[in-house]
Amino acid sequence: MNKNILKEAFEVNSIHDASYTGGQIHWSKNGKYMFCSNNGAISVLSIEKGSTIEYFGKAEDREDLDEVNCFSLSNDDKFILAHCRSGFFKLWDIQEHKLIKIWKSIHNGPVTNLTFLNNQLMASGGSDSSIRLWDLQHHICLRLFKGIQGVISVLAFHPYKEKLLFGAGDDTKIYGWDSDTAQQKILLSGHSSKITSLSFHVNGINLVSSGRDKLIILWDISTSNALRKLAVYEGIEGAFIVQNKHLSSNFLTTDANSIYVAAAGEKGLVTLWDIFNCTKLYIQENSLVAAAKEEGGVSITHLIYNEDINSFAVVSADHHIIIYSMENFGCMKQIVGYLDSILDIAYVGEEDSHIAVASNSSDIKLYELNSMNCQLLRGHTDIVLSLATTPANRQLLISSAKDNSVRVWLLDKETKKMICTAAAIKHTASVGCVCISQLSTKFFVSASQDSCLKLWSLPENLATSSDHIKIESTNTVLAHVKDINSVAISLNDEFIATGSQDKTAKLWSANDLKLIGTFNGHRKGVWSVRFSPIDRVLLTASADCTIKIWLLNDLTCLKTLQGHESSVLKAEFMSCGMQLITAGADGLIKIWSMKTSECTFTLAKHESRVWGLTVSKDEKHIISGGSDSLLIIWKDVTEERKTRIAAGKETNVLKKQKLDNLLKSNNFSQALKIALELEQPLLLLNIVDGILKEDKKQLQTTIRELPPSCKQVLLRYAAKWNTNSKNAEAAQTVINALICEMEMQDIQSTDLLPFFEGMIPYTERHFKRLTEHLKDVHSIIYTINRMKPHVAICSSNVDSDV
Repeated sequence: MNKNILKEAFEVNSIHDASYTGGQIHWSKNGKYMFCSNNGAISVLSIEKGSTIEYFGKAEDREDLDEVNCFSLSNDDKFILAHCRSGFFKLWDIQEHKLIKIWKSIHNGPVTNLTFLNNQLMASGGSDSSIRLWDLQHHICLRLFKGIQGVISVLAFHPYKEKLLFGAGDDTKIYGWDSDTAQQKILLSGHSSKITSLSFHVNGINLVSSGRDKLIILWDISTSNALRKLAVYEGIEGAFIVQNKHLSSNFLTTDANSIYVAAAGEKGLVTLWDIFNCTKLYIQENSLVAAAKEEGGVSITHLIYNEDINSFAVVSADHHIIIYSMENFGCMKQIVGYLDSILDIAYVGEEDSHIAVASNSSDIKLYELNSMNCQLLRGHTDIVLSLATTPANRQLLISSAKDNSVRVWLLDKETKKMICTAAAIKHTASVGCVCISQLSTKFFVSASQDSCLKLWSLPENLATSSDHIKIESTNTVLAHVKDINSVAISLNDEFIATGSQDKTAKLWSANDLKLIGTFNGHRKGVWSVRFSPIDRVLLTASADCTIKIWLLNDLTCLKTLQGHESSVLKAEFMSCGMQLITAGADGLIKIWSMKTSECTFTLAKHESRVWGLTVSKDEKHIISGGSDSLLIIWKDVTEERKTRIAAGKETNVLKKQKLDNLLKSNNFSQALKIALELEQPLLLLNIVDGILKEDKKQLQTTIRELPPSCKQVLLRYAAKWNTNSKNAEAAQTVINALICEMEMQDIQSTDLLPFFEGMIPYTERHFKRLTEHLKDVHSIIYTINRMKPHVAICSSNVDSDV
């Protein structure tokens, strides 16, 4: 698509919001979906797309949300059962996305664990120390299991002995009951802290439990004895038994009694153990969670095994979901469950294959756009504030953060991995913005809350160097008296512009940071500065809700664009400088015409401040992100829209021709339907009058045959006709016919109620007017009838005289 074509419309291509915000998480058997706790609801995360595809239990109004305490997935992935804050159980059909059952739990307090035996039975464990067995068909409690103490921490049916139900609570003992009789059959005592997981061996005899007491215990449930106690020196949050056939031969031992267990917890590493021989077989070396653990104390909160696809997933405390192959422990996919506030976005890669996202974290999220697979770029020790790329090298990325540092990253074309090649700390405060030279990668600039602007030199051997490159600041200048919010470099690498909270923007020489001039005119701080790609002009966006265009020759304001009702936080040139795109603190993104200085299109999907905004190289896509944690990819649909409009015009011409033919042949019934499709209310009124002149019953039959959408449109038109007394008869006839045909459910489910409310005053006025006319008619008839005897007498007298 030619960049010179003005953009007229953008549509949402995809929205990536929070998919997991902490709590329970379950994996479907086919490995395609994860069901995650998400702000009190349940979100369905598509592993392939890396984003949420649907929700269960979500309410449009936060006040109406019945928060989910816990939930479970049925063994065949057909149902979701949840216990909610209201104290009710809710059962959803996943395929039909339908709530099929609601019933009240008998637990005295929140339910903490749910588990299915099959699609007819399930067990629930609560904070009231009780475990109950439920009949899902009649939603009644069948059994009460006693003996456990405290809040239920784990609950599971034995997969190979279905009558056995296991649970553990605050007393750190594992109980086993017969689900038919509710009698306690097994008691396993060995842990000294909260038990976090239970895993059953296929032999039906062995059970592995893990806990925060840093122990993994192998049990023989037939004798209730602990066969092995393995000290792992970390609190374990999850452990599972791996069958021999699912492991690589590199991990298998020659001992026939070996039982293999994978476990993870505080250290952020997944470890494979031969628990029977108390031997460590494998430990992850380059765990993404462990790397975060060293820098910020992040640990694994969930370890989930999917035997059907022989993979496991780890969930970190910062809501990252990482999927590994059980065969070789290789990372298959990484998904960020919660982005938090998005501060900046940048395209990376020759064909804009990746996007880098800074989101209120010390880690940079590098997404591969095709799959939304995420790589975490770790190096900064505080929140990353700004990202910058350059047309001269699309593989290069520079970041700045609150740790007073800047870092240089390079994307490897073959491995698609990005590594940090250089870093420097020269500023004395948070580095709020960076920008790279446009014609080459010889230098970049950074601006900080210390009010300093620094010029840095970059070496030419970025792509070939394997070690950290030493970068130096060549020039430093005290640029503003307040925080610097934005910095930009012109396309010819001659000028640098800065925007500050001191309400000014300044122009600098890129060679030696010599001040060329100051742009004064904004009433509040300047949030964004950008150079035009074709003209010698500078754009500034400010908290005073305006965008100004300045001439570089004499530093005068060429024009001021007004339309935002809140601070303008980000701005970019588009269409070779003929258009602008801006983002505001109200969540609105606006596209402007430079020729007319008017807003031509507004994108409204964000709910709060839009801090990040970037345009792809071919300008077919826009990506925005803000403090509402939404990452939205917009697609240019200008050409598609023009094609649709042209096709629509052609269709309308054919319909109009057909309508004329029907009117000439007095086929009003068919003409009514086409007039509704063409949205011509005046012509439609004439057609209704024509039908009424012929036969009122025909109008009722015609309306009955209309689809519901056409009936709604006709009702809206009739409400407008009803406001004019000349059209009252046609309007009232149509309204009466529609009310007889439309059900109350259809009326309440749409926005038609206001139309009925608006029709009442006019209908009462027409009724009053007709009543007055009827009184006058009756009065005249009465007068005439009273005059008839007198007229007759007078006539007879005249005849007699004659």
